[in-house]
Amino acid sequence: MPELTSTPKLIICLLILSLYPISLKARPFILVLSQDDIKDSAASTDDESAADWDDFGDSESMTEENLDPGSWSPVFEPSIDPGAINGSYYITISKMMSAVTNGDVRVMEEATSEVESAAMEGDPPARSVLGFLYGMGMMRERNKGKAFLYHHFAAEGGNIQSKMAVAYTYLRQDMHDKAVKLYAELAEIAVNSFLISKDSPVIEPIRIHNGAEENKGALRKSRGEDDEAFQILEYQAQKGNAGAMYKIGLFYYFGLRGLRRDRTKALMWFSKAADKGEPQSMEFLGEIYARGAGVERNYTKALEWLTHAARQQLYSAYNGIGYLYVKGYGVEKKNYTKAKEYFEKAADNEEAGGHYNLGVMYYKGIGVKRDVKLACKYFLVAANAGHQKAFYQLAKMFHTGVGLKKNLHMLVSYAYFFIEPLRSSSILEANGNCISFVFAATALYKLVAERGPWSSLSRWALESYLKGDVGKAFLLYSRMAELGYEVAQSNAAWILDKYGEGSMCMGESGFCTDAERHQCAHSLWWQASEQGNEHAALLIGDAYYYGRGTQRDYERAAEAYMHARSQSNAQAMFNLGYMHEHGQGLPLDLHLAKRYYDQALEVDPAAKLPVTLALTSLWIRKNNADSFLVRLIDALPEVYPRVEAWVENVFMEEGNVTILTLFVCLLTVLYLRERQRRNAVQAAGDVALPNQHNEHAAAPFN
Repeated sequence: MPELTSTPKLIICLLILSLYPISLKARPFILVLSQDDIKDSAASTDDESAADWDDFGDSESMTEENLDPGSWSPVFEPSIDPGAINGSYYITISKMMSAVTNGDVRVMEEATSEVESAAMEGDPPARSVLGFLYGMGMMRERNKGKAFLYHHFAAEGGNIQSKMAVAYTYLRQDMHDKAVKLYAELAEIAVNSFLISKDSPVIEPIRIHNGAEENKGALRKSRGEDDEAFQILEYQAQKGNAGAMYKIGLFYYFGLRGLRRDRTKALMWFSKAADKGEPQSMEFLGEIYARGAGVERNYTKALEWLTHAARQQLYSAYNGIGYLYVKGYGVEKKNYTKAKEYFEKAADNEEAGGHYNLGVMYYKGIGVKRDVKLACKYFLVAANAGHQKAFYQLAKMFHTGVGLKKNLHMLVSYAYFFIEPLRSSSILEANGNCISFVFAATALYKLVAERGPWSSLSRWALESYLKGDVGKAFLLYSRMAELGYEVAQSNAAWILDKYGEGSMCMGESGFCTDAERHQCAHSLWWQASEQGNEHAALLIGDAYYYGRGTQRDYERAAEAYMHARSQSNAQAMFNLGYMHEHGQGLPLDLHLAKRYYDQALEVDPAAKLPVTLALTSLWIRKNNADSFLVRLIDALPEVYPRVEAWVENVFMEEGNVTILTLFVCLLTVLYLRERQRRNAVQAAGDVALPNQHNEHAAAPFN
C-alpha cells in the first residue's frame, strides 16, 4: 500500500495515460500536487458544498434508454423493441441507416424530412439528429449555427448526445465555464453505469486505420464470433477451461472484441466458470445479482458470490462486500466499521477500488472522522491506478475547489496538442504551463464522460465496417465525431479519404461532391489533430501546403507540422526542415533545416535515404548559392508533378498501356535474338581459333 502519511513535500503524480492502456493515441498529462496544495481538514469541514456530493451511488441497474434518451441502440440491439419506446423516430433512423447502406438518396431525403418535421414539433431526439445533419451538411446546407441551435434545444429537452455535442463545442471555443457544467452532468451519468465492486475495463473505439493504411491487426481481433482466436477460446471453454469461460463471459457482458452484448450468455459462462472455482467469475456473478443485470436482484446471492471470490484472494471482491455493508444490502444492517475493514483489505493489496472507497468514507465522514486531506490522497492513489470513479471525484474537487487551496494552479506536463488550443485563453499563465481548476475539471470530466453508454456507437460502427457496410460505418463514426471522440473523427475522415465515393457520403443535395468530401474530411482531420492525432496533424499540414480541399497557406501548414512534430512524427520533422530550407511559411534558416532533418533520422532510421538527399541538397545550397544546381533543385517540385501527370495521362491510359506493353515485348524479343546471334558468332570464333593455331604449328613439319 502506498505511503499516505505526511511528508515535508509529498509529490503525487496523476497519470491520465492509464485511462487508455489500449490506445496508441492516448491523451497523457501529469498533475503534480504538493502537500501544501491540499487543504487541512479543519479548513474544509465548513465547506457545505461537500454535503451535496454522491457517496457510493446505488446498485440500481438502469437501461441505456434511461441513461441515454434517444439512443440509437433499439435500431442495433435486437433485444430492444423500438416500437415500445418511440416507434416513428426509430423507423426514421432505420431509414437513414438503410439509405447510407444502399446509397439511396431518395430514402435519405425522405428520412431527413421526417426528422425535420418531428424536430419542428419539439421532439428532442429528432432535434439532435437534425443538428447532426446540419453540422455535417447531410441533405441540408452545412450550417454550424443551426446545428448548435438544434443541439442546444435538444440538450434542454434532455437529449444526452446533444449535451455531449454542445459541451464539445464549448470546449473547442475555450468556453470552459460552460463546458465544465455539461461534462460534469455527463460524467455523473457515465459513473452511474459503471460497476460496483471494481472499475470497468477500458472500452475504447477501435482505430480502423494505422496512418494511411487499414489497421488489420486491430480489426482481426474485433470480428466477434467469426474471429479465429475467439473460436479457439470458445473451443477451450467447451472443453472445460475455466479461464476461457471467464473471458468469453467478459466479452459478452461488455460487448468486447466485436461481440454483441448478451447478458444471458455472460451469466451462463460466468456460472460455468464459477462452478470450477474461477474467482473473477464469482465476483462478476456477485455484481450481476447486486445490479439485477439480466436476473432478479438478489443481494444475498451477491454477498455469497463476492465472499467466495474473496476467499480465493481476489482482493477487488472486498470492495463489493464493503459496499454491501455500507448500504446494508444482503446483511443484517449497515456496518461502517466492517465496510472500512474490507476496503482497507483491498487497499492493502494495492486494489484501486479500496483506495477510492476509503476516500469516499473519509470525505463524507462515513463511520470515520471527516478528513478531506486524507480523502484527497486516497482519490489520487486510486486515480493514479486508472480508477474512473476516482477521476470523477477529483474532477469534482477541481471544479468546486473543495479540498484544494483556492490559489492552487496545477503544474501540468501536457502533450503539445492539449496546450496549443489554449494558448490564446486567459486561463493560461504567462509561462504557458499553469492551468486553472476549471480546465482541469473539464478535461477530467470529459475523459470520464466519454465512457458513458453512448460510446456504444463505436461498437455498431465497427461492426458495420467489418461487414463491408462502409456507408453506415461512416454515418455512425460521424455522429460520434461531433460528440468529441477523437478516434471517431479520424476514422470518419480516413473512410472519406480511403473510399471516396464508396463512403456513401451524403452532401447537401445527394451524394457528396469532391469538394464537399474534401471539406468534410479536412474538418474531421482538423478536429482530430486538435486532440493529439499526429497523423491527422500531418494530413492537415499537407492540405494547407498543397492546397488540397482548402487554400494554400504555408504558415498554417507549418503550424500543423509543428503539431505533428510534438508527437515525434519523423515526416513532420522532415517537412519542417524543407520549409526552413526554402523559407516557405518559416524563416529561411539552413541551420534549423539541418537540425530538423537530423531529428527525422533519429526518430525514424528508415528515413535515411530522403534525409541523405536533403542534406546533400542543403550542402549544395550552402556552398553553391545561386548556382545552376540550386536552381535545378528548386525546380524539381514544379517539374515532378508535371512528369507524374504526363505519365498518368500518357503511359497509364488503358489503350496506351496495351501498345506500350506490346512494344516492350517486341523490344525484348529483338534484344534476346540479337544477344543469341552474338553468342553464336562468338562461339563459332572460339572454335575456329584453335584450328588456325594447329595449322600454323604443323607447317614447319610439312
